[in-house]
Amino acid sequence: MEITAKDVMKLRKMTSAGMMDCKNALMEAEGDFDKAVEIIREKGKLVAAKRADRETSEGAVEVRIKDGKAILVCLGCETDFVSATDDFKALANEIAEAAIANFPEDIEALKAAKCSNGHTVEEEISAQTGKTGEKHVLACYEKIEAEYISQYVHHNGKLGAIVGFNTAVSETVGKNVAQQVAAMNPVSISEADCPKETVEKELAMYKQQIAEDPKMAGKPAEMLDNIAKGKLKKFFKESTLEEQDFVWDNKVSVKAYIQADNKDAKVLSMKRYSLSD
Repeated sequence: MEITAKDVMKLRKMTSAGMMDCKNALMEAEGDFDKAVEIIREKGKLVAAKRADRETSEGAVEVRIKDGKAILVCLGCETDFVSATDDFKALANEIAEAAIANFPEDIEALKAAKCSNGHTVEEEISAQTGKTGEKHVLACYEKIEAEYISQYVHHNGKLGAIVGFNTAVSETVGKNVAQQVAAMNPVSISEADCPKETVEKELAMYKQQIAEDPKMAGKPAEMLDNIAKGKLKKFFKESTLEEQDFVWDNKVSVKAYIQADNKDAKVLSMKRYSLSD
């Protein structure tokens, strides 16, 4: 059957696929638009499978906050050329909106969530892969709930953070703390909630360093243990959010900075993602 330019344009509007892809899909589907859409989507899956081992170091981080809930998502791709396109940005935005609307439990549940056009997030990512010929992935999905939530997304769109507080702080303080999380990548909020595995790994490393230091040979075991614990304290100071020096004023800790604004305020949760890590 004859495939007209009008038919091709109609399918292109439905799928955002390339002109030749639309024409070929319509020819294969013998003019059936529903079948043609599925052919284009299947092509996306095929392209994705072929490029499964490719790195996705470019993309877009998106954050949404609504009614005491916040989500952070990242749509990844291979090149900054693709990440700069309107279609890519629109898809990243669509995924973020689906995430805050559904607030799914995990990344797999988000993939199954419906976008505004009725297709799932996973289907839309597959379709975008087929359209560009470049691997696309849902690289990250994080969520928090809190009384007050702040956020920060870096100007390049590749780094973002969300932070939940037990009570309200000023908008400036909230943004600055979220930016601290993004920039300094703390391992935990405080020493108390630092993962046990992380603490054990750090302490074992310090003990090994001390044992291999010729200057420490013959020193009492108790002294060596205290030195290792001292190094661990320094780790907590540098690597936990509350104890870190505030990046805009290293004379105060982040905890002190927050409490100068609201003495009852404290961070309860934080999530961060960077395409550059």
